[in-house]
Amino acid sequence: LDDGDFLDIDWKKQGSNRLVVLCHGLEGSSDSSYILGMSKTFFEQSFDVAALNYRSCSGEMNLSMRFYHHGATDDLHEVMELSKGYEEVHLVGFSLGGNLVLKYCGESTFEKPKNLKKVVAFSVPLDLEDCVREIHKFKNQIYVQNFLITLKRKVKAKNKAIPELNTQPLKKIKSLLDFDQHYTAPIHGFNDAWDYYQKVQSKQFLKDITIPTLIINALDDPMLGEGCYPRTSEHEKENIQFMYPKYGGHCGFINKNDSMYWSEEVALEFISNQ
Repeated sequence: LDDGDFLDIDWKKQGSNRLVVLCHGLEGSSDSSYILGMSKTFFEQSFDVAALNYRSCSGEMNLSMRFYHHGATDDLHEVMELSKGYEEVHLVGFSLGGNLVLKYCGESTFEKPKNLKKVVAFSVPLDLEDCVREIHKFKNQIYVQNFLITLKRKVKAKNKAIPELNTQPLKKIKSLLDFDQHYTAPIHGFNDAWDYYQKVQSKQFLKDITIPTLIINALDDPMLGEGCYPRTSEHEKENIQFMYPKYGGHCGFINKNDSMYWSEEVALEFISNQ
């Protein structure tokens, strides 16, 4: 990367002129089941595939103080610069990765590659402020605690190489809001956690996305708040489609026959159709 740090990217190549870039969710990786399934689906349909591992998510700790977050599109842009040799490139993101790809496509910070053709986003926290309120309800505490276990572990691991990263706040962190307040926001230049959520949530960038886009949020997703299901009329653009299936949970769009996830079928159909 330009700042001297690195990203690990797992590739499946077969000499195709079409590339799909996959972006995982919070504390996921290229080994997440939904990434492996999507990778297999597109590779079998003659696409090359690049599965990102954000900073600290590949199994080896990154070098700089910063981690990854919902709005870290600078790293995604550097990956997109690697894809200029392809005739067409498509982005598929899940959860945090969904927010990331939508923000990237809608913001004016970077000049997008001309070969970027379509984007698909699943289980997207379009409104991060609403999501934080939703995920911290009692029914979702198992998700919160699982995230915090690995996030805290990463802070401790990074502290061994970068002692100035203070681990003392870890003792009083009980929620993702706490973690973002003490680590995500200050490390990445935001005033506080709420400033971070407001500036990076992707709902505000939808109006400026110009490529064909598909956004799929299940109505039974336990992590998404009301603001993640905008009425189509609020973002009336021919190139953006919203799908709100009744079931699917969070990144769990399975099929009864188990041959292929429903999410894989839908993404493949959307990206393949001219």
